[in-house]
Amino acid sequence: MTASRLAAGDAAPDFTLPTDNGDSLSLKDLRGHKVVLYAYPAAMTPGCTTQACDFRDSLGSLQAAGYEVVGISPDAPAKLAKFRERDAITFPLVSDQDKSVLTAYGAFGEKQMYGKTVTGVIRSTFVIDEDGKIDKALYNVKATGHVAKLRRDLGID
Repeated sequence: MTASRLAAGDAAPDFTLPTDNGDSLSLKDLRGHKVVLYAYPAAMTPGCTTQACDFRDSLGSLQAAGYEVVGISPDAPAKLAKFRERDAITFPLVSDQDKSVLTAYGAFGEKQMYGKTVTGVIRSTFVIDEDGKIDKALYNVKATGHVAKLRRDLGID
């Protein structure tokens, strides 16, 4: 079972999810801003830490270009808070414990891992425009080097 994937021009599925700091974040609250929503499998794992730190280190230039960054994973808010504190993450992390939002974005389903088919979070990045439409839907991205490539693709570098 593979979730259907989003494409440029699709409406970004709206959500309201709990964050790492105990608040909740709604996609509709970010209307008027460009948003980079990235889905990752698990906080505090090596690849996800690399990716989060790359986004953290690029946040200034992404924000200067008009982008807000939000990370989404199935981790509980308390684990996300530990991740934020441990790695000085400076953008919101949202918790999708039932994976409904990840599924709506096509970022949860079957994937290949070490040559086996498993069900889990598909590392993905979605660029959402000011009107809530998908600008880019990037699936099966690599943890390392992805943010630099994204910045090039967005014309930031």
